[in-house]
Amino acid sequence: MRQPLVDFLWNAGSGLRRTLLALALGAPVAFNAAAAVQALPQLNIDGTQTTVSGVSSGGYMAVQLHVAYSATFRKGVGVVAAGPFYCAEGSVTYATGRCMTHSTSIPVGSLVSTTNSWATSGAVDPTANLANSKVYLFSGTSDSVVKTAVVDDLKTYYGNYVPVANIAYQKNLPAEHAWLTDDYGSACATKAEPYINDCDFDQAGAMLQHLYGTLNPRNNGVLGGTFVEFDQTGFTTGHAMGTTGWAYVPQACQAGATCRLHVALHGCKQNVATIGQQYVRNTGLNRWADTNQIVVLYPQTGTTATNACWDWWGYDSADYAKKSGPQMKAVKAMVDQIGSGVSSGSLPPTTSVGAGNATASTMKITWPAVSGASGYHVYRNGARATASPVTAASFTDAGLNPGTSYRWSVKTVDASGKESGFSPVATASTTGFTPVCHTADNVSHVAWGRAYVLWGYDYAYGSNQGMGLYNVLINTTLRQTGAGYYAPGTCY
Repeated sequence: MRQPLVDFLWNAGSGLRRTLLALALGAPVAFNAAAAVQALPQLNIDGTQTTVSGVSSGGYMAVQLHVAYSATFRKGVGVVAAGPFYCAEGSVTYATGRCMTHSTSIPVGSLVSTTNSWATSGAVDPTANLANSKVYLFSGTSDSVVKTAVVDDLKTYYGNYVPVANIAYQKNLPAEHAWLTDDYGSACATKAEPYINDCDFDQAGAMLQHLYGTLNPRNNGVLGGTFVEFDQTGFTTGHAMGTTGWAYVPQACQAGATCRLHVALHGCKQNVATIGQQYVRNTGLNRWADTNQIVVLYPQTGTTATNACWDWWGYDSADYAKKSGPQMKAVKAMVDQIGSGVSSGSLPPTTSVGAGNATASTMKITWPAVSGASGYHVYRNGARATASPVTAASFTDAGLNPGTSYRWSVKTVDASGKESGFSPVATASTTGFTPVCHTADNVSHVAWGRAYVLWGYDYAYGSNQGMGLYNVLINTTLRQTGAGYYAPGTCY
Protein backbone atom coordinates (compact mmCIF):
# COMPACT_ATOMS: atom_id res chain seq x y z
CA MET A 1 0.00 0.00 0.00
CA ARG A 2 2.97 2.33 0.51
CA GLN A 3 4.11 2.57 -3.13
CA PRO A 4 0.95 4.28 -4.53
CA LEU A 5 1.28 6.90 -1.78
CA VAL A 6 4.95 7.40 -2.63
CA ASP A 7 4.12 7.78 -6.33
CA PHE A 8 1.43 10.35 -5.50
CA LEU A 9 3.71 12.39 -3.26
CA TRP A 10 6.60 12.28 -5.72
CA ASN A 11 4.36 14.06 -8.22
CA ALA A 12 3.18 16.65 -5.68
CA GLY A 13 5.54 19.38 -6.89
CA SER A 14 9.21 20.17 -6.50
CA GLY A 15 8.86 22.55 -3.53
CA LEU A 16 6.95 20.10 -1.31
CA ARG A 17 7.89 16.77 -2.81
CA ARG A 18 10.90 15.65 -0.81
CA THR A 19 9.48 16.74 2.53
CA LEU A 20 6.21 14.88 1.92
CA LEU A 21 8.04 11.81 0.68
CA ALA A 22 10.31 11.78 3.70
CA LEU A 23 7.30 11.95 5.99
CA ALA A 24 5.62 9.13 4.10
CA LEU A 25 8.69 6.95 4.57
CA GLY A 26 9.07 7.85 8.22
CA ALA A 27 12.29 9.81 7.79
CA PRO A 28 13.19 12.66 10.16
CA VAL A 29 12.57 16.10 8.66
CA ALA A 30 13.68 19.51 9.95
CA PHE A 31 11.30 22.34 9.13
CA ASN A 32 13.51 25.36 9.88
CA ALA A 33 15.07 25.57 6.43
CA ALA A 34 15.91 28.93 4.93
CA ALA A 35 13.15 30.40 2.80
CA ALA A 36 15.40 31.49 -0.06
CA VAL A 37 18.95 31.30 -1.35
CA GLN A 38 21.10 33.92 0.34
CA ALA A 39 24.70 35.00 0.81
CA LEU A 40 26.91 32.73 2.90
CA PRO A 41 26.82 34.16 6.46
CA GLN A 42 29.79 35.89 8.03
CA LEU A 43 30.24 34.67 11.60
CA ASN A 44 32.63 34.80 14.53
CA ILE A 45 34.65 31.63 13.97
CA ASP A 46 37.68 30.58 16.00
CA GLY A 47 40.11 29.97 13.15
CA THR A 48 42.18 27.52 15.21
CA GLN A 49 39.21 25.14 15.52
CA THR A 50 38.34 24.48 11.86
CA THR A 51 38.04 20.84 10.79
CA VAL A 52 36.96 18.95 7.68
CA SER A 53 35.48 15.53 6.95
CA GLY A 54 34.18 13.51 4.05
CA VAL A 55 33.13 10.10 2.80
CA SER A 56 34.31 8.41 -0.41
CA SER A 57 35.24 11.15 -2.92
CA GLY A 58 34.46 13.62 -0.12
CA GLY A 59 36.98 11.71 2.00
CA TYR A 60 39.65 12.15 -0.67
CA MET A 61 38.69 15.84 -0.95
CA ALA A 62 38.89 16.21 2.83
CA VAL A 63 42.44 14.81 2.77
CA GLN A 64 43.34 17.20 -0.04
CA LEU A 65 42.01 20.20 1.89
CA HIS A 66 43.63 19.08 5.13
CA VAL A 67 47.05 18.69 3.52
CA ALA A 68 46.99 21.53 0.98
CA TYR A 69 45.44 24.05 3.39
CA SER A 70 46.93 22.68 6.60
CA ALA A 71 47.24 26.20 8.03
CA THR A 72 43.43 26.42 7.85
CA PHE A 73 42.46 22.83 8.76
CA ARG A 74 45.28 22.11 11.21
CA LYS A 75 42.79 21.12 13.92
CA GLY A 76 42.00 17.89 12.11
CA VAL A 77 40.25 15.74 9.54
CA GLY A 78 37.74 12.88 9.48
CA VAL A 79 37.96 10.43 6.57
CA VAL A 80 35.53 7.63 5.74
CA ALA A 81 36.43 5.21 2.93
CA ALA A 82 39.26 7.06 1.19
CA GLY A 83 43.00 6.80 0.66
CA PRO A 84 46.21 8.86 0.73
CA PHE A 85 46.73 12.37 -0.57
CA TYR A 86 47.17 12.52 -4.38
CA CYS A 87 46.58 8.76 -4.59
CA ALA A 88 45.33 8.92 -8.18
CA GLU A 89 48.19 11.12 -9.40
CA GLY A 90 45.91 12.54 -12.08
CA SER A 91 44.98 9.13 -13.51
CA VAL A 92 41.43 7.76 -13.60
CA THR A 93 42.98 4.31 -13.99
CA TYR A 94 44.81 4.70 -10.68
CA ALA A 95 41.68 6.21 -9.13
CA THR A 96 39.43 3.28 -9.99
CA GLY A 97 42.19 0.70 -9.47
CA ARG A 98 44.70 1.03 -6.69
CA CYS A 99 42.85 3.89 -4.92
CA MET A 100 39.60 1.92 -4.64
CA THR A 101 40.11 -1.79 -5.11
CA HIS A 102 43.82 -1.83 -4.16
CA SER A 103 44.38 -3.94 -7.27
CA THR A 104 47.97 -2.73 -7.23
CA SER A 105 49.92 -1.25 -4.35
CA ILE A 106 49.70 2.45 -3.55
CA PRO A 107 53.17 4.08 -3.59
CA VAL A 108 52.80 5.81 -0.22
CA GLY A 109 56.49 6.73 -0.05
CA SER A 110 56.32 8.44 -3.42
CA LEU A 111 53.16 10.33 -2.42
CA VAL A 112 54.90 11.54 0.73
CA SER A 113 57.81 12.76 -1.41
CA THR A 114 55.39 14.60 -3.69
CA THR A 115 53.70 16.19 -0.68
CA ASN A 116 57.04 17.38 0.69
CA SER A 117 58.10 18.74 -2.70
CA TRP A 118 54.83 20.64 -3.14
CA ALA A 119 55.13 22.04 0.38
CA THR A 120 58.62 23.33 -0.44
CA SER A 121 57.37 25.01 -3.62
CA GLY A 122 54.28 26.48 -1.94
CA ALA A 123 51.77 24.43 -3.92
CA VAL A 124 50.49 23.18 -0.54
CA ASP A 125 50.96 24.62 2.96
CA PRO A 126 53.98 23.56 5.10
CA THR A 127 53.54 20.02 6.41
CA ALA A 128 54.67 21.15 9.86
CA ASN A 129 51.12 22.43 10.34
CA LEU A 130 49.94 18.79 10.54
CA ALA A 131 52.03 17.95 13.60
CA ASN A 132 49.23 18.65 16.09
CA SER A 133 46.30 17.56 13.92
CA LYS A 134 43.81 14.95 14.98
CA VAL A 135 42.92 12.35 12.33
CA TYR A 136 39.85 10.09 12.39
CA LEU A 137 39.74 7.20 9.89
CA PHE A 138 37.05 4.62 9.16
CA SER A 139 36.69 1.62 6.88
CA GLY A 140 33.82 -0.87 6.91
CA THR A 141 34.74 -4.53 6.74
CA SER A 142 32.04 -5.00 4.08
CA ASP A 143 33.02 -1.99 1.95
CA SER A 144 33.05 -3.28 -1.63
CA VAL A 145 33.96 0.08 -3.20
CA VAL A 146 37.01 1.32 -1.29
CA LYS A 147 38.86 -1.59 0.29
CA THR A 148 40.22 -1.41 3.81
CA ALA A 149 43.77 -1.77 2.48
CA VAL A 150 43.34 1.65 0.84
CA VAL A 151 42.47 3.28 4.18
CA ASP A 152 45.34 1.36 5.79
CA ASP A 153 47.64 3.17 3.35
CA LEU A 154 46.08 6.50 4.35
CA LYS A 155 46.97 5.73 7.96
CA THR A 156 50.53 4.97 6.87
CA TYR A 157 50.65 8.23 4.90
CA TYR A 158 49.48 10.31 7.86
CA GLY A 159 52.00 8.51 10.08
CA ASN A 160 54.68 10.56 8.33
CA TYR A 161 53.21 13.82 9.65
CA VAL A 162 50.88 13.14 12.59
CA PRO A 163 51.75 11.47 15.92
CA VAL A 164 50.32 7.96 16.20
CA ALA A 165 48.43 8.96 19.35
CA ASN A 166 46.49 11.56 17.31
CA ILE A 167 45.18 9.01 14.80
CA ALA A 168 41.97 7.08 15.54
CA TYR A 169 41.19 4.27 13.11
CA GLN A 170 38.08 2.13 13.32
CA LYS A 171 37.69 -0.82 10.94
CA ASN A 172 35.74 -3.48 12.80
CA LEU A 173 32.13 -2.79 11.76
CA PRO A 174 30.44 -4.82 8.96
CA ALA A 175 29.46 -1.69 7.05
CA GLU A 176 29.20 -1.18 3.31
CA HIS A 177 30.36 1.95 1.48
CA ALA A 178 28.50 4.70 3.36
CA TRP A 179 28.42 7.28 6.12
CA LEU A 180 27.16 5.59 9.29
CA THR A 181 24.49 6.59 11.79
CA ASP A 182 22.70 4.97 14.71
CA ASP A 183 19.16 5.72 13.52
CA TYR A 184 18.92 6.81 9.86
CA GLY A 185 19.49 5.31 6.44
CA SER A 186 19.71 1.94 4.76
CA ALA A 187 20.66 -1.33 6.40
CA CYS A 188 24.31 -1.49 7.40
CA ALA A 189 25.32 -3.93 4.65
CA THR A 190 23.51 -2.00 1.86
CA LYS A 191 25.34 -0.34 -1.02
CA ALA A 192 22.81 2.10 -2.49
CA GLU A 193 21.67 5.71 -2.37
CA PRO A 194 21.73 7.70 -0.19
CA TYR A 195 24.90 5.93 1.01
CA ILE A 196 23.95 6.72 4.59
CA ASN A 197 23.58 3.47 6.56
CA ASP A 198 22.03 2.75 9.93
CA CYS A 199 24.71 0.63 11.59
CA ASP A 200 23.74 1.46 15.19
CA PHE A 201 26.88 3.58 15.26
CA ASP A 202 27.05 7.34 15.77
CA GLN A 203 29.90 8.12 13.39
CA ALA A 204 29.39 11.88 13.67
CA GLY A 205 29.83 11.73 17.44
CA ALA A 206 32.84 9.42 17.30
CA MET A 207 34.58 11.63 14.77
CA LEU A 208 33.81 15.05 16.28
CA GLN A 209 34.77 13.92 19.79
CA HIS A 210 38.10 12.65 18.52
CA LEU A 211 38.76 15.90 16.63
CA TYR A 212 37.59 18.28 19.36
CA GLY A 213 37.78 16.30 22.60
CA THR A 214 34.95 16.08 25.12
CA LEU A 215 31.71 17.59 23.81
CA ASN A 216 28.28 18.29 25.25
CA PRO A 217 25.72 15.54 24.53
CA ARG A 218 24.06 15.83 21.13
CA ASN A 219 20.58 17.29 20.65
CA ASN A 220 18.18 14.42 19.94
CA GLY A 221 15.19 16.71 19.66
CA VAL A 222 14.26 19.59 17.38
CA LEU A 223 17.33 21.54 16.34
CA GLY A 224 17.46 25.15 17.47
CA GLY A 225 19.62 26.51 14.68
CA THR A 226 19.01 27.39 11.05
CA PHE A 227 19.71 25.65 7.75
CA VAL A 228 21.04 28.19 5.26
CA GLU A 229 21.02 27.58 1.51
CA PHE A 230 23.64 29.93 0.11
CA ASP A 231 24.76 31.03 -3.34
CA GLN A 232 27.92 29.15 -4.36
CA THR A 233 28.32 30.80 -7.76
CA GLY A 234 30.34 33.67 -6.36
CA PHE A 235 33.02 31.26 -5.11
CA THR A 236 33.65 29.51 -8.41
CA THR A 237 33.09 29.98 -12.11
CA GLY A 238 31.82 26.47 -12.83
CA HIS A 239 34.20 23.55 -12.27
CA ALA A 240 31.40 21.07 -11.57
CA MET A 241 30.26 22.91 -8.43
CA GLY A 242 26.59 23.31 -7.56
CA THR A 243 24.88 26.68 -7.79
CA THR A 244 24.03 26.54 -4.08
CA GLY A 245 25.54 25.03 -0.94
CA TRP A 246 24.23 24.56 2.60
CA ALA A 247 25.25 25.37 6.15
CA TYR A 248 23.83 24.58 9.57
CA VAL A 249 24.22 27.52 11.96
CA PRO A 250 23.42 26.98 15.67
CA GLN A 251 21.39 29.70 17.33
CA ALA A 252 24.28 30.95 19.48
CA CYS A 253 26.46 31.33 16.40
CA GLN A 254 23.75 33.35 14.67
CA ALA A 255 23.63 35.62 17.69
CA GLY A 256 27.35 36.45 17.46
CA ALA A 257 28.97 33.90 19.77
CA THR A 258 32.44 32.66 18.89
CA CYS A 259 31.99 29.25 17.27
CA ARG A 260 33.92 26.45 15.62
CA LEU A 261 33.60 25.42 11.96
CA HIS A 262 33.37 21.94 10.49
CA VAL A 263 33.32 21.40 6.69
CA ALA A 264 31.37 18.25 5.71
CA LEU A 265 31.92 16.88 2.20
CA HIS A 266 29.41 14.46 0.67
CA GLY A 267 30.55 11.50 -1.40
CA CYS A 268 29.75 10.47 -4.96
CA LYS A 269 26.01 10.37 -5.72
CA GLN A 270 25.31 12.22 -2.47
CA ASN A 271 24.94 15.85 -3.50
CA VAL A 272 21.64 17.69 -3.13
CA ALA A 273 20.97 17.35 -6.85
CA THR A 274 21.03 13.54 -6.45
CA ILE A 275 19.61 12.68 -3.01
CA GLY A 276 18.07 15.96 -1.87
CA GLN A 277 19.10 17.25 1.56
CA GLN A 278 19.66 13.85 3.17
CA TYR A 279 23.41 14.33 3.62
CA VAL A 280 22.89 17.91 4.79
CA ARG A 281 20.33 16.91 7.43
CA ASN A 282 20.72 13.26 8.40
CA THR A 283 24.36 12.37 9.05
CA GLY A 284 24.10 13.29 12.74
CA LEU A 285 26.63 16.12 12.48
CA ASN A 286 24.05 18.84 13.12
CA ARG A 287 22.89 17.22 16.37
CA TRP A 288 26.38 17.56 17.84
CA ALA A 289 26.94 20.96 16.27
CA ASP A 290 23.75 22.32 17.82
CA THR A 291 24.90 21.80 21.41
CA ASN A 292 28.58 22.60 20.91
CA GLN A 293 28.57 25.86 18.92
CA ILE A 294 29.89 24.24 15.74
CA VAL A 295 28.83 25.64 12.37
CA VAL A 296 28.65 22.91 9.71
CA LEU A 297 29.37 23.91 6.12
CA TYR A 298 28.10 21.59 3.36
CA PRO A 299 29.64 22.61 -0.01
CA GLN A 300 28.02 20.92 -3.01
CA THR A 301 29.11 19.54 -6.33
CA GLY A 302 26.72 20.16 -9.22
CA THR A 303 24.93 18.25 -11.93
CA THR A 304 27.98 18.27 -14.23
CA ALA A 305 30.28 16.62 -11.68
CA THR A 306 31.18 13.06 -12.65
CA ASN A 307 28.80 10.88 -10.59
CA ALA A 308 28.40 13.94 -8.31
CA CYS A 309 31.96 13.24 -7.07
CA TRP A 310 34.50 15.76 -5.88
CA ASP A 311 37.56 16.10 -8.09
CA TRP A 312 40.11 13.73 -6.59
CA TRP A 313 41.67 12.38 -9.80
CA GLY A 314 41.72 15.38 -12.15
CA TYR A 315 38.43 15.25 -14.06
CA ASP A 316 38.21 19.05 -13.74
CA SER A 317 41.78 20.26 -13.24
CA ALA A 318 45.31 18.88 -13.26
CA ASP A 319 45.87 20.94 -10.08
CA TYR A 320 42.97 19.29 -8.29
CA ALA A 321 44.97 18.40 -5.14
CA LYS A 322 46.88 21.69 -4.83
CA LYS A 323 45.85 25.00 -3.30
CA SER A 324 45.35 26.22 -6.87
CA GLY A 325 42.75 23.52 -7.65
CA PRO A 326 39.47 25.24 -8.63
CA GLN A 327 37.25 23.21 -6.29
CA MET A 328 39.85 23.52 -3.52
CA LYS A 329 39.98 27.30 -3.86
CA ALA A 330 36.19 27.51 -3.86
CA VAL A 331 35.83 25.62 -0.55
CA LYS A 332 38.68 27.61 1.00
CA ALA A 333 36.96 30.87 -0.04
CA MET A 334 33.75 29.67 1.64
CA VAL A 335 35.68 28.94 4.84
CA ASP A 336 37.30 32.37 4.73
CA GLN A 337 33.98 34.14 4.23
CA ILE A 338 32.03 32.29 6.90
CA GLY A 339 34.84 33.04 9.35
CA SER A 340 35.22 36.71 8.46
CA GLY A 341 33.18 38.02 11.40
CA VAL A 342 29.72 39.45 11.97
CA SER A 343 29.10 42.66 10.02
CA SER A 344 28.78 45.39 12.64
CA GLY A 345 30.69 48.32 11.21
CA SER A 346 30.05 51.91 12.25
CA LEU A 347 29.59 53.20 8.69
CA PRO A 348 26.66 52.88 6.27
CA PRO A 349 26.97 51.01 2.97
CA THR A 350 27.43 52.96 -0.20
CA THR A 351 24.16 54.18 -1.72
CA SER A 352 24.55 52.65 -5.20
CA VAL A 353 26.75 50.36 -7.29
CA GLY A 354 27.46 50.39 -11.01
CA ALA A 355 28.83 47.67 -13.30
CA GLY A 356 30.32 48.43 -16.72
CA ASN A 357 33.24 48.19 -19.14
CA ALA A 358 32.39 44.52 -19.59
CA THR A 359 34.67 42.08 -21.38
CA ALA A 360 34.33 38.31 -21.72
CA SER A 361 36.09 37.80 -18.37
CA THR A 362 36.06 41.13 -16.47
CA MET A 363 33.70 43.79 -15.16
CA LYS A 364 34.49 47.17 -13.61
CA ILE A 365 32.50 47.88 -10.44
CA THR A 366 32.11 51.47 -9.22
CA TRP A 367 30.31 53.19 -6.33
CA PRO A 368 30.09 56.56 -4.55
CA ALA A 369 32.70 56.98 -1.80
CA VAL A 370 31.56 56.90 1.83
CA SER A 371 33.00 59.53 4.15
CA GLY A 372 35.33 58.03 6.76
CA ALA A 373 35.69 54.66 5.01
CA SER A 374 39.08 52.99 5.26
CA GLY A 375 38.18 50.71 2.35
CA TYR A 376 35.54 48.58 0.67
CA HIS A 377 34.85 44.91 0.03
CA VAL A 378 33.17 43.86 -3.21
CA TYR A 379 30.89 40.82 -3.24
CA ARG A 380 30.01 38.81 -6.36
CA ASN A 381 26.88 36.64 -6.14
CA GLY A 382 27.09 36.80 -2.36
CA ALA A 383 30.78 35.83 -2.14
CA ARG A 384 33.62 38.19 -1.34
CA ALA A 385 35.59 39.01 -4.51
CA THR A 386 38.23 41.19 -2.81
CA ALA A 387 40.88 39.46 -0.70
CA SER A 388 41.59 42.69 1.20
CA PRO A 389 39.73 46.02 1.30
CA VAL A 390 40.22 48.25 -1.75
CA THR A 391 40.73 51.92 -0.99
CA ALA A 392 39.50 53.30 -4.31
CA ALA A 393 35.79 53.50 -5.09
CA SER A 394 36.18 51.03 -7.96
CA PHE A 395 37.29 47.45 -8.57
CA THR A 396 37.81 45.35 -11.70
CA ASP A 397 36.50 41.85 -11.10
CA ALA A 398 38.36 39.26 -13.19
CA GLY A 399 38.20 35.55 -14.02
CA LEU A 400 34.53 35.64 -14.97
CA ASN A 401 32.73 33.38 -17.42
CA PRO A 402 31.81 34.82 -20.85
CA GLY A 403 28.20 35.61 -21.62
CA THR A 404 27.18 35.23 -17.97
CA SER A 405 25.08 37.41 -15.67
CA TYR A 406 26.47 38.35 -12.24
CA ARG A 407 25.34 40.38 -9.23
CA TRP A 408 27.67 42.73 -7.33
CA SER A 409 27.30 44.59 -4.05
CA VAL A 410 29.72 46.51 -1.84
CA LYS A 411 30.33 46.71 1.91
CA THR A 412 32.02 49.71 3.53
CA VAL A 413 34.94 48.93 5.89
CA ASP A 414 35.46 51.25 8.87
CA ALA A 415 38.71 52.14 10.68
CA SER A 416 38.42 49.08 12.96
CA GLY A 417 38.15 46.74 9.96
CA LYS A 418 34.45 45.98 10.44
CA GLU A 419 32.04 45.91 7.50
CA SER A 420 28.72 47.58 6.92
CA GLY A 421 25.69 45.80 5.55
CA PHE A 422 25.27 45.16 1.83
CA SER A 423 24.79 48.01 -0.64
CA PRO A 424 22.16 47.86 -3.38
CA VAL A 425 22.93 45.26 -6.06
CA ALA A 426 24.22 45.89 -9.58
CA THR A 427 23.51 43.21 -12.19
CA ALA A 428 25.35 42.95 -15.50
CA SER A 429 26.59 40.35 -18.00
CA THR A 430 30.00 39.69 -19.45
CA THR A 431 30.40 39.70 -23.20
CA GLY A 432 30.93 36.68 -25.41
CA PHE A 433 29.24 33.35 -25.94
CA THR A 434 27.79 31.44 -23.02
CA PRO A 435 29.19 27.89 -23.20
CA VAL A 436 26.53 25.24 -23.75
CA CYS A 437 27.00 21.54 -23.11
CA HIS A 438 25.40 18.67 -25.04
CA THR A 439 25.57 15.01 -24.03
CA ALA A 440 24.23 12.44 -26.50
CA ASP A 441 25.20 9.38 -28.51
CA ASN A 442 27.46 9.99 -31.49
CA VAL A 443 24.72 9.38 -34.05
CA SER A 444 22.54 12.05 -32.43
CA HIS A 445 25.39 14.55 -32.37
CA VAL A 446 25.68 14.20 -36.15
CA ALA A 447 21.92 14.46 -36.61
CA TRP A 448 21.86 17.72 -34.63
CA GLY A 449 24.73 19.24 -36.60
CA ARG A 450 27.31 19.18 -33.84
CA ALA A 451 29.59 16.60 -35.47
CA TYR A 452 30.34 14.95 -38.81
CA VAL A 453 31.24 11.43 -39.95
CA LEU A 454 34.46 10.46 -41.72
CA TRP A 455 35.33 6.81 -42.48
CA GLY A 456 32.95 5.61 -39.77
CA TYR A 457 34.22 7.93 -37.02
CA ASP A 458 32.67 11.08 -35.51
CA TYR A 459 34.50 14.41 -35.34
CA ALA A 460 33.30 17.57 -33.59
CA TYR A 461 32.62 20.59 -35.76
CA GLY A 462 34.98 23.47 -35.11
CA SER A 463 37.65 21.67 -33.10
CA ASN A 464 37.68 18.63 -35.45
CA GLN A 465 38.52 16.46 -32.45
CA GLY A 466 37.73 12.76 -32.65
CA MET A 467 34.75 11.36 -30.74
CA GLY A 468 35.03 7.66 -31.56
CA LEU A 469 32.85 5.45 -33.72
CA TYR A 470 29.66 6.68 -35.37
CA ASN A 471 27.54 4.53 -33.11
CA VAL A 472 24.47 4.92 -30.88
CA LEU A 473 26.28 2.98 -28.12
CA ILE A 474 28.95 5.65 -27.69
CA ASN A 475 28.00 8.74 -25.70
CA THR A 476 30.02 11.94 -25.84
CA THR A 477 29.79 15.29 -24.10
CA LEU A 478 30.46 18.25 -26.37
CA ARG A 479 31.08 21.75 -25.01
CA GLN A 480 29.99 24.48 -27.41
CA THR A 481 32.12 27.59 -26.90
CA GLY A 482 31.06 29.52 -29.99
CA ALA A 483 28.79 29.42 -33.02
CA GLY A 484 29.55 26.13 -34.75
CA TYR A 485 32.48 25.29 -32.45
CA TYR A 486 32.33 22.11 -30.36
CA ALA A 487 34.94 20.17 -28.41
CA PRO A 488 34.63 16.90 -26.48
CA GLY A 489 35.55 16.84 -22.81
CA THR A 490 34.39 17.71 -19.32
CA CYS A 491 31.40 20.02 -19.22
CA TYR A 492 31.27 22.56 -16.40
